[in-house]
Amino acid sequence: MNNRCDTCSLKPRAQLRRLGNGFGPKDYVVALAGNPNTGKSTVFNALTGLKQHTGNWPGKTVTRAEGSFSYNDKKFGLIDLPGTYSLLSTSEDEEVARDFVLFGKPDVTVIVVDATRLERNLGLVFQLLEITGKAVLCLNLVDEARKHAITVDTRALTKELGIPVVATNARAKEGLNELVEMIHLVASGRISPKKQALSGINEKTEKTIKRISSALLKLDPSLPNTFWLAMRLIDNDASVTNALQTGTLSSKIKGADLDEILKMAEAAQEQLRHHLHADILEAIYKKAEKVVKNSVQSGNSSRAFRLDRAIDNIVTHRFWGFPIMLALLGIVLWITITGANYPSQLLSGFLVDFLHPHLKSGAISIGLPWWISGLFIDGIYLATAWVVSVMLPPMAIFFPLFTLLEDFGYLPRVAFNLDHVLKKSGAHGKQALTMAMGFGCNAAGVVATRIISSPREKLIAIITNNFSVCNGRWPTLIIMATIFLGVLVPPAMSATVSMLAVVGVVLLGILFTFFSSWLLSRTLLKGEASFLVLELPPYRAPNILKTLYTSFIDRTLIILGRAVMFAIPAGAVIWLISNINI
Repeated sequence: MNNRCDTCSLKPRAQLRRLGNGFGPKDYVVALAGNPNTGKSTVFNALTGLKQHTGNWPGKTVTRAEGSFSYNDKKFGLIDLPGTYSLLSTSEDEEVARDFVLFGKPDVTVIVVDATRLERNLGLVFQLLEITGKAVLCLNLVDEARKHAITVDTRALTKELGIPVVATNARAKEGLNELVEMIHLVASGRISPKKQALSGINEKTEKTIKRISSALLKLDPSLPNTFWLAMRLIDNDASVTNALQTGTLSSKIKGADLDEILKMAEAAQEQLRHHLHADILEAIYKKAEKVVKNSVQSGNSSRAFRLDRAIDNIVTHRFWGFPIMLALLGIVLWITITGANYPSQLLSGFLVDFLHPHLKSGAISIGLPWWISGLFIDGIYLATAWVVSVMLPPMAIFFPLFTLLEDFGYLPRVAFNLDHVLKKSGAHGKQALTMAMGFGCNAAGVVATRIISSPREKLIAIITNNFSVCNGRWPTLIIMATIFLGVLVPPAMSATVSMLAVVGVVLLGILFTFFSSWLLSRTLLKGEASFLVLELPPYRAPNILKTLYTSFIDRTLIILGRAVMFAIPAGAVIWLISNINI
């Protein structure tokens, strides 16, 4: 698709305006939902113009993000919900997505799916369509589908699902105009999707659900999702029950009528609760298989999938997985330390050896008092110059390398390798994901622990996340290792020794994570470890230029700015202590 359509003034469809955060009233609210790692955040960024962090691993969105865009003189608020595989469990990320669609009542729900894994993604699609019919299916990653010789008939898929389907490649901004146009048509009511109800459920189960569903619909005909509500009541969903009791879902269902509904649900629980999920999932899988059979054609795509599997057999190998993980970490650190030496020397030579004397001479020539030039030039400026010259080069090298591994899809493999050890430590396997996220940012790692449903295991993950070396500490560790250990060996060995020291610190942090998790799970937070189910995303070639730009702007400059903010008062205090006698 020609991206010049975005700015063409001759075509009425070319009216998308990206408004970023776009504070103020909105004409329509759009929810963005889907499985993890389907490109939701990429779609969000492409529509809003924001720079929400994206990565090739599940669970990048740890809380909902908000942005906006306008189309046809209408302002749309876009809510990027956490990625989730199902609406049937009770983890916090799934509750955030479900509750916003159910209680927030968005004007449109855009469901983002991976075109290469459509059958797997349809499970969530069917569950969302039980809640709302005002939906648009965004068939993303069609470029990867083409590489795998997968062809999706969007017309047939629209007929099967009863909702509009738009094929997109969000990274290349392909299909965005069509997507926005369809969102506008559904939100304005010019298109009324006719969703297909979930069928094929066990006869006894379906009959029981429909009995409660009919009772709900009779009491409040305006409820659009009574079948799904009946299922959640039978499953004893506390938030749905509370929403009915408080009148959030319906003001008409109350008193004796509500009590009767809850009694019916309680009676159904005894009959169905042990096999309700199994019956629903079986119906979903059968329908997904039928939909894909009627709308998807797969060519000879086995070669690409075999390559992914071959790489996984190596990097997730029971024996070789850990050495490869350590080797990759060592290579990244070695390149960072070796590559940062010369740029650091150049910056130091310019900022300290060249510019500092000129600033001093200029201060003297204009008659600046000694204490002012000392405080601002010898104190604040020198401290800031040292921080910039020492921290900027290693960060400018390390963060792009780390982001390349992330975009390539390696981080979930790290979590997979660590799952067995974490389980032995009494922690949840998802802690491997939060720990991996902690290597980027500890705050984000702590927030991400809400993907763990067990309060005990969640608390363990929060307490131990501090042992993950966040991206703000990487440059400091590299600098300290170079200054204190690298100088003790010949110059040719300096980078290797510094790299080994930093790897040792990282490994020590990981060992402390395991030990602390083991200790907590056997003392203050006793309990059994849960199982981890993790989808390994496909390997994807990173966008080098985009990676360099985003890692430099979003990570390097932000962290350098924080360091400078500390360096300014620190330099002033150090100079004052050194030069003022009390």
